[in-house]
Amino acid sequence: MSITWSLDLSRCRAVLFDVDGTLAETERDGHLPAFNQAFEQTGLGWHWTPQDYAWLLKTTGGYERMQVWARHIGDEQALSTDGLDRLRQAHQLKNRLYAQIVQTGELPLRQGLLAWMADLEKAGCPWGVVTTTSRGNWDVLWVNSFRDSGLRDPAVIVCGEDVAHKKPDPEAYQLAADRLGIQPSDCLAVEDSPNGLKAAQAIGMPCLVVKSFYFEQADFTGACQVLDSHSQVRVCAPA
Repeated sequence: MSITWSLDLSRCRAVLFDVDGTLAETERDGHLPAFNQAFEQTGLGWHWTPQDYAWLLKTTGGYERMQVWARHIGDEQALSTDGLDRLRQAHQLKNRLYAQIVQTGELPLRQGLLAWMADLEKAGCPWGVVTTTSRGNWDVLWVNSFRDSGLRDPAVIVCGEDVAHKKPDPEAYQLAADRLGIQPSDCLAVEDSPNGLKAAQAIGMPCLVVKSFYFEQADFTGACQVLDSHSQVRVCAPA
């Protein structure tokens, strides 16, 4: 972790953070255990190992991952009209269980994150959240992990319900830039996954990658930098 990366705010008008994996190790420590609890409580009979989940993360969106898994194991009943309704209910339960995990305080933010968000605010650079997870999942993380940090509310929030197409489609990032009234090229995306990087690249938005547990060995060709920790970021305010 010897690399230090400097963010020149004379070339960046806003920083847009992904959520899962980027702000906290939510996939490993929150979503995966919540999925397995939901599968057990709804009687689906499924169980995802960490290896299963690593593969499933190639698909963006929890409900979408459940459908991919059903196809993978040949569970045609789960893909019927009634089955899909059951999957939706299981996904809703999973989100409630995820919220309970976050509320325990056992899902800390990643090291160095709050410090550079605070530096952005001091320099007058707005930051926002661009995620294709649900609004409820973001809200519970904000309330339990950010609200007492002294940070202001994000300048923009785009969640899964706000877009028709999830990452790697660029719709979420384009919407955030539009709401801020600036060009995508004037923003910096902060991501942990190849799908997130592709979403930013598709509209010419520079992307900083801070690697997470599930994507340590992923290909991040085209990122402006790849770091191991948020602690490696230095914010350089314009003179």
